[in-house]
Amino acid sequence: MKRLIVGITGASGVAFGVRILEALAGTGVESHLVMSKPAEVTLAHETNLKVAYVRGLADSDYAHGDIGAAIASGSFKTIGMIVAPCSIKTLSEIATGATGNLVSRAADVVLKERRRLVLMVRETPLHAGHLRAMLALAELGAIIAPPMPAFYAAPATVEDIVDHTVGRALDLFDIESDLVRRWREPADTGEPTRTARPSR
Repeated sequence: MKRLIVGITGASGVAFGVRILEALAGTGVESHLVMSKPAEVTLAHETNLKVAYVRGLADSDYAHGDIGAAIASGSFKTIGMIVAPCSIKTLSEIATGATGNLVSRAADVVLKERRRLVLMVRETPLHAGHLRAMLALAELGAIIAPPMPAFYAAPATVEDIVDHTVGRALDLFDIESDLVRRWREPADTGEPTRTARPSR
């Protein structure tokens, strides 16, 4: 059984983390969720979902302060971790090794065990300190993957943007989903994928 740790922090964009949990169902990948208290606040502001629903999507769920959880140990084997969305606070904690909660501790474990860490950083604009922290993490092996919309997929709704972004993030773990409309590949309907319009 493959295991993926999913961290959800308090940055805007909690829908990305929720959709990842929904997408993992039925993939054969076991989801291990840790959600910060600020993420619970953001969930209430940005969605009509309840915390219990989000926690119920995961195969295993851990308290933010539980540094004795299974995912806090390198002996607990996983394919890695995705933090979606990833706040600058969490990014900075991981970059410096100042792991004061289970999100940053689990991410630090993933790095030290040379497993895949994907950070969907949600912040703009970025100052030099943010960029230095990202560079430090990239040098440690993390993948910095801000949730950027792919307009070649011709999204019609916000949900389309979230789905495509989540599907591309799961690609980084070689997890197949039906969420991505791939460039120049036929769609499931049999219709050809739309090509980008020429600039005017």
